[in-house]
Amino acid sequence: MDNVQPALFPAPEPDPPVRYEAADFPFFHGARYLAERGFIAQDWETVLEPLNRQLRSIAGELAQRSASGEQILPDPHVMLRALGIPAAQVRVVLIGQDPYPTPGHANGLAFAAEASVRPVPRSLANIYRELKDDVGIPPAAHADLSAWHKQGVLLLNQSLSVAAGNAGAHQQLGWSAVVEAVITALNHRENPPIALLWGKHAQKLAGLMDRMPQLTSAHPSPLSASRGFFGSRPFSEINRRLSDAGQAPINWSIPGV
Repeated sequence: MDNVQPALFPAPEPDPPVRYEAADFPFFHGARYLAERGFIAQDWETVLEPLNRQLRSIAGELAQRSASGEQILPDPHVMLRALGIPAAQVRVVLIGQDPYPTPGHANGLAFAAEASVRPVPRSLANIYRELKDDVGIPPAAHADLSAWHKQGVLLLNQSLSVAAGNAGAHQQLGWSAVVEAVITALNHRENPPIALLWGKHAQKLAGLMDRMPQLTSAHPSPLSASRGFFGSRPFSEINRRLSDAGQAPINWSIPGV
């Protein structure tokens, strides 16, 4: 029997993309539904209520793309996760571009990924490097930024969905109206939060933030981090400004998981 060749088994096929109907996206049902079921904090309801038609349109377009075989990321239930913190408690607005297009990575928070993701995405690795250089916090081994989110750091992408393997695919989907409404509401607050704008894409929104203190630099991506992101010291500067305004600083450390 020594000369018997082992059986060859084909590699398992990847799971097919989940097919979503429009109603599978919680925002299809409107702002009140989102607030009542905890998808967004209560005080975002009035901000999103005028956009109910827009939200239904986005859900419909995503459903059509899903029906055509496009893999939609992240899970519909976390697309609005950034708005889980009350508008009144937002202290910092950090603008990203769109979710990570790798399945299993995006979790609804800009620059963040699921705690199980290895290695840490490269832009976030550069953020961790600057964090260490700025305030001495060692880089975390994972990409879960929920500790920042819970302290009032709004980790907001400009597109809240993406197609797997196709970064930027949903930039024209209609999310811009939602993001602009969120930013405008925060800008008109009595004590506007601090805006952290990394890269030209985020800085296009600066005009909507004219009442917010703004910190700008190059984007932390590997292509641009060395052109002004490294050495920008945003974390200590944010805490200095918060302290000057009589607010508690952000604890930028990332707990282990």
